Amino acid sequence: MNAANPNVDARYVRHGDSMAPSSRAVTVCRRVIRAYSRVMKRALARGLVALQFVLLGALAFLPHGQVWLVGGGMVAVASLLSLLGATVAVLGVLGLGPALTASPIPKENAPLVTGGVYGLVRSPIYTGLMAGGLGLMLFGASVWHVVAWVALVILLAAKTRWEERMLAAEHPDYGAYGARVGRFLPGIGCFR
Repeated sequence: MNAANPNVDARYVRHGDSMAPSSRAVTVCRRVIRAYSRVMKRALARGLVALQFVLLGALAFLPHGQVWLVGGGMVAVASLLSLLGATVAVLGVLGLGPALTASPIPKENAPLVTGGVYGLVRSPIYTGLMAGGLGLMLFGASVWHVVAWVALVILLAAKTRWEERMLAAEHPDYGAYGARVGRFLPGIGCFR
């Protein structure tokens, strides 16, 4: 209640014939909404990372199938893809340095990394996970391996788009970087 007028709630201000929230109430509401948005964004990020690990675990531990023959050549290709994927992902992790985070939400005030493997592709960790997952899928030879790998690719592609929107908001030069460097493969998926 307002001390000057006991019939008026202090959270509201009279504007003509209607009552509008005071600027303090509006400010508090905005802060609550922003805090809720940050919490929900972090929860979504954690969920996406968890789902990513579930899909990678499925690729590694699903029972082997017989949809295609897994002979010596297939084992060699699958092993090479898995090794290449692991190498690219590790180079991506090492290349991020202080900007490294498991979450797709970029660290505040972290530098934009555009050198090393990031000079070839914008998302080398995800490229490595997809390549390694493809190797596991080829070795697994089951429909479930195919489903898990396709789900992983879709998840990582969606996660990348979300992450890139946040990076573009944080780093004004991200657009120019994205126009030069491919998303998952060199020269493919550049911004227009």
